[in-house]
Amino acid sequence: MSQEGYDKLVAELRQLESVELPQVREAIAEARDKGDLSENFEYHAAKREQGRLLSQIRFRQRVLANARVLNTSKSNTDTIKLLSKVEMTNLSNNSRMTYTIASPHEANLREGKISVKSPIGEALMGKKVGDVVEVSVPVGMLKLRIENITLI
Repeated sequence: MSQEGYDKLVAELRQLESVELPQVREAIAEARDKGDLSENFEYHAAKREQGRLLSQIRFRQRVLANARVLNTSKSNTDTIKLLSKVEMTNLSNNSRMTYTIASPHEANLREGKISVKSPIGEALMGKKVGDVVEVSVPVGMLKLRIENITLI
């Protein structure tokens, strides 16, 4: 994973643990003070929210515990690998596109980051400039020619 993605996950975890979880605990305490818990909608909603937050916290903790930040400064750009920025041409309509191959936790199509586990990401791994790759996607087959590879 990139340093940027790692830092973002750490910030999200801190936000959940230090801001959102205390707010939910406070809401539970307020709802508990209102009396009968069996028919107290606010109490049950706050408990559900607490469960959701704790689940998100555990998920991010597991991701961070198993994460490795990649140092791309020593890598070459001969082949496509994780954190490679790939410029390619769709040969069926001659349109050019640029994507960064990212970890599944950092993938965001709006930012131009596709998962290494996506069909396109898997097909591009290990390829070189000039290679033509055929990728099976939900809409059919794509033929992509790799034009340029850089590391972020």
